[in-house]
Amino acid sequence: MLWNTLLLALRSIRRNLLRSFLTTLGIVIGVAAVITMVTLGNGATRSVSDQIASMGSNLLMVMPGQRFGPGSEGAPPFRMADVEAIREQIAAVRLVAPVVSKAVTAVYQANNWSTVVTGSSNDYFQAASWDLAGGRVFSDAEERAGKAVCVIGETVRDRLFGRQNPVGSEIRIKQFACEVIGLLKSKGQSAMGSDQDDIVVMPLRTVQRRLSGSQDISRLSVSVKESASVDVAKRQLVELLRERRNVGENEDDDFRVMDTRQIAETLTSTTRILTMLLGAVAAVSLLVGGIGIMNIMLVSVTERTREIGIRLAIGALEREVLLQFLIEAVVLASLGGLIGITVATVASIGLAGVMQIPYLFDPGINLLSFLFSAGIGVIFGFFPARRAARLDPIDALRHE
Repeated sequence: MLWNTLLLALRSIRRNLLRSFLTTLGIVIGVAAVITMVTLGNGATRSVSDQIASMGSNLLMVMPGQRFGPGSEGAPPFRMADVEAIREQIAAVRLVAPVVSKAVTAVYQANNWSTVVTGSSNDYFQAASWDLAGGRVFSDAEERAGKAVCVIGETVRDRLFGRQNPVGSEIRIKQFACEVIGLLKSKGQSAMGSDQDDIVVMPLRTVQRRLSGSQDISRLSVSVKESASVDVAKRQLVELLRERRNVGENEDDDFRVMDTRQIAETLTSTTRILTMLLGAVAAVSLLVGGIGIMNIMLVSVTERTREIGIRLAIGALEREVLLQFLIEAVVLASLGGLIGITVATVASIGLAGVMQIPYLFDPGINLLSFLFSAGIGVIFGFFPARRAARLDPIDALRHE
């Protein structure tokens, strides 16, 4: 009986292919929108996580002041004595890299590029997870003497040298020439939207003497050992800096410590919330598609009143008529769900490439969307099916 009912439902759908397609279109758009939004959201979340990870694992960034920008101007900068104290007194710390940054214009032959010079030590490359694409890092003698040498990022190489190997060449920074001794591997865009490859790294003393003109240190990059607790290291770091900077017991810190894990959690939770919001908005179109199915099925019942009356008159049971129309609605919704999944897969792969985020196939959301579309067919197809099953055979046969 079920097989015959299914055949009757499929035959009815095939008789009106254009109307059946237009009926499923709402489901197709709804399913495709939900899956695409969730898939792209998951890809964006993974991209943010990867970008945060590229900043360095178990990394604490310490900056003076409690706010970014003008609010931190009154806070005293760090000193090399602070760096040495952290290295010696906090056992959980693996590396401490002092950082000074200056915006400059780099010149090579006829090319120039506005970039940022970062003054630090070799610990900076390890703490921030930088790898070399060519050349080398600073020697101990170059760091001690403050030699005019530098390691550049991929963006600086591209703007000044094109595809030429920059190692061994000299670029001009302000009034002095700097030898390029290394090239960093590309990291791409950061989670904050900045270009991580737009960087020139020099020895700390070189930047302090030739660019900043002071011994001030504007930032500390503190890498914690893998076996140690980041939270414990962070607490010890705060206590040590409060003591060294003479912060009173009831006074607020005049510095801030940012944990890359907290940044990652904040950003990924934000992208997840946005993904859920977009998915919920897209799911509204599924309900609209379900209403469309109900409307078309009501029209179909009206058109086929005489056919229903004949079936009931020759002995068909009400449940068989109910099942026939219900199956029609479910088949339409399920077919729309399958087409929607196909459209979503193609759209997600294409948009992920355009947005430069990873494509992550999520079987859960695909299965959930399909089941939801089939459920829409059951819910919105039940009322027209029940109306068809309850028709009086005599009145149905009189219908023109």
